[in-house]
Amino acid sequence: MSFLEAVFSENTLVAIFRMATPLIFIAMAACIGRKANITSIAYEGMALFAALCGALGSHYTNSLWLGALIGIATGMLIAVIFAYFVLYLDTSPMLIGLALNSLGNFGTIYMLFLITGRKSDSSTMVSQSFPTLSIPALKDVPVLGPLLNQTNVLTYVAILATIIIFIIIYKTPFGLRLRSVGESPSAATSVGINVKKTQFIVMLISGFLASMGGLFMSMAYLPYFTKNMLSGRGFIGLAACNLAAGHPIGAFACTLLFGAADAIANVAQAFRLPAQFASMLPYIATIIGLCVTGYR
Repeated sequence: MSFLEAVFSENTLVAIFRMATPLIFIAMAACIGRKANITSIAYEGMALFAALCGALGSHYTNSLWLGALIGIATGMLIAVIFAYFVLYLDTSPMLIGLALNSLGNFGTIYMLFLITGRKSDSSTMVSQSFPTLSIPALKDVPVLGPLLNQTNVLTYVAILATIIIFIIIYKTPFGLRLRSVGESPSAATSVGINVKKTQFIVMLISGFLASMGGLFMSMAYLPYFTKNMLSGRGFIGLAACNLAAGHPIGAFACTLLFGAADAIANVAQAFRLPAQFASMLPYIATIIGLCVTGYR
């Protein structure tokens, strides 16, 4: 099989959605935050804590759902910390975001070492994993069959989350309030909208979505936690949101482009192209996209 045949194969299509899944969750978190005028770069920290606590929680409780709830609660706690410092203590969002990302990067390694005695991963502990959806009746359908039968259930949740966030932002009274808060806080206050309360609720939603991205990494993409396993996906998801100017559908499309760059990078490694070149493809795609957006 040639390189181009591998790139345009059904397996690569499946890989694109798999690679894009955590980006979709984080991009949706960034989209709803942007509409409420919340500038956060702490999504990677939220996702890292959710990934670690979800994997370890599922091991100790021997339950997929309890582990997932523990991971989500931990990620949302980081979101609460961010919201408290930014909304009530008037801390710089960039500074607290950098602090929480550093805490996520190094704090998870420290927690991992305290609990498992290892600094690299939690592979010595058996963690529960979200299942892959299987529809046997469609397995022989070209393209669609392999996609539907090799896709993790969290990928479908990510697609559903995109639709829900779009509806919340543009089709509900709460979405109207959060957009008014984001566009003109003084005007929102004049009609009785509590700006800080609205932004706090939005930050909780963002924390939930970012945590789902973390859970995918440690309970679907891999069956265990590894240090810094997000590898910049929090920033790439944020870039997808910025490329689409905060529109959920546009951000979803951008995450698929970044997922395609990641999938092609994996194909390139299989063809013995330099690993460094393959690894930088997703980030090159991000930089090019941001340059195009800035020029436009």
